[in-house]
Amino acid sequence: MKKHIYIIAEAGVNHNGSIDTAKKLIEKASEAGADAVKFQAFKAEHLLTESANKAEYQKKTKSDIETQFQMIKKLELSTDDHVKLIEHAAKLGIDFLSSPFDLQSIDELHKLGLTTFKIPSGEITNLPYLRKLASLNCQYIISTGMCSMSEIVECVHVFTEAGCLLTNICLLHVNSQYPTPYEDVNLNAMLTIGKTVGVRYGYSDHTIGIEVPVAAVALGASIIEKHFTLDKNMQGPDHSSSLDPKELKNMISAIRNIEKAMGDGIKRPSPSEMLNIDVVRKSIVASRPIKAGEIFTNDNITAKRPGTGISPMSWDEIIGKTAVKDYKKDEFIEF
Repeated sequence: MKKHIYIIAEAGVNHNGSIDTAKKLIEKASEAGADAVKFQAFKAEHLLTESANKAEYQKKTKSDIETQFQMIKKLELSTDDHVKLIEHAAKLGIDFLSSPFDLQSIDELHKLGLTTFKIPSGEITNLPYLRKLASLNCQYIISTGMCSMSEIVECVHVFTEAGCLLTNICLLHVNSQYPTPYEDVNLNAMLTIGKTVGVRYGYSDHTIGIEVPVAAVALGASIIEKHFTLDKNMQGPDHSSSLDPKELKNMISAIRNIEKAMGDGIKRPSPSEMLNIDVVRKSIVASRPIKAGEIFTNDNITAKRPGTGISPMSWDEIIGKTAVKDYKKDEFIEF
């Protein structure tokens, strides 16, 4: 069966706290052909302590004078902001997603009508958080960055224990370094996740470029997520490792091409190549003039294009038979 790869354009916090920038990100995601655009929902005071350290990649893009708490606080989207963005996405016909990072944000997103929740890697070991989400009976896309297989299995168990069907869960393989070195991607682990847990699987990419998510599609990923920004030179923690709008569009185009190319797995002549069968296959023809009454042998027949006569696969049936008429060189043999 052919399947549609669900592509999530991860806007994340690349709106820099601006609702206008967030709307432009939605517009660019829609123009690029993404199925969904995703933001993040959090309250800084519920997400981290004021003394929490920044990740190394955050230190490279932001001043050390600013703490992680101060940086995160500036990037909050209010409930009212989410309402405006949900409406904007609806007008453009693109799905709206937002990853909650705390219990209050889960409640707010649920009240806003979200029925699919994207769970970030950092929350996969947060039991109260997982239990709250599992109680909602929704669709769940779970990132597995920094996880061992046992942690993934334990997380999924929280959902199934609450009555969630495995068909409502998709696990995304991901490496949580920004950007991810190619040698750390371990894309085959995506297949291990799907086989071990028995759920749909996908890939959330933090590498530079578009090659790895395209490869993930060829390996059977059903969901692809990729960060994007309006401008890589903008100030903020994720801009430099994100795709710009043109790159996002190129990635989506490449994925759609691979999606088409995967096919249904049945080996048979395709409609397009059927036109070439008669041209490139061969038929049994006379290799020299043959008189009526002669016996067909390996010395007087051969195989040549086109393939509109008797197939060379019938060679053994022809050898030893008697020609019932005269044949010119290259004339199709008949019997």
